[in-house]
Amino acid sequence: MTVQVQPPVHTETVDLLKVQVYADRRSMGLAAARDVAGLMKQLLREKSEVRMIFAAAPSQNEFLEGLSEAEGIDWSRVVAFHMDEYIGLPEDAPQRFGHFLRDRLFDLVVPGKVHLIDSANAVDEECGRYGRLIAEKEIDIVCLGIGENGHIAFNDPPVADFQDPEIVKPVDLDDICRQQQVNDGCFPSLADVPTHALTLTIPALMSGAHLFCIVPGPAKASAVNKTLRGPITPECPASVLRRHPKCTLYLDTFAFGDSE
Repeated sequence: MTVQVQPPVHTETVDLLKVQVYADRRSMGLAAARDVAGLMKQLLREKSEVRMIFAAAPSQNEFLEGLSEAEGIDWSRVVAFHMDEYIGLPEDAPQRFGHFLRDRLFDLVVPGKVHLIDSANAVDEECGRYGRLIAEKEIDIVCLGIGENGHIAFNDPPVADFQDPEIVKPVDLDDICRQQQVNDGCFPSLADVPTHALTLTIPALMSGAHLFCIVPGPAKASAVNKTLRGPITPECPASVLRRHPKCTLYLDTFAFGDSE
């Protein structure tokens, strides 16, 4: 990367979770992009392909921009997945997460394979199809965020299950999660936000060998505080990240908030 990445202003480890806090969200996103790009290049020297799962949300914008500009990555040997998709949106709806990732990453770097969730498919059939793709081989890298209610992917507190037997499942979205989509500017009103989605489960996300969690902004401060300082519980799904042996949480100072 040609852009100089600023060092973190604070680091700590909470249980197994490594935490890096940056002065602003651009520094945070570029630092995460640098680290993910470095690991990708290392893994591509060691194996024939790298399998990655990406989150689709405005919180990932700086990270995705930085990763798309990283040099020296053989994207033709990358197999890309995403972690959730709305049910009920038209195929051409700009809010679909597949479109988000195509626009901000996939169409720019052109991975060798991109597997998108087809939420227009029958739910049981699609959960099985996508679950089999995820389970074919180890997932090397998961790039995720944390929602305002502490969700990871669309595992909101009412449906989060740390021992979920499924890889992909349908979920009802809670109102806090849906309102976040309005707050992020993705939908004009709560009534426009779909009420259901397909999501990778928490065990599916936690099965990744390396996790990189990117979380900017003051709206996430409460969830981050619960993630770092509260009990490890499905009431704050992201708290389970403290159990992963190779997970780094990237924050800006606003998201870190009063978590000290």
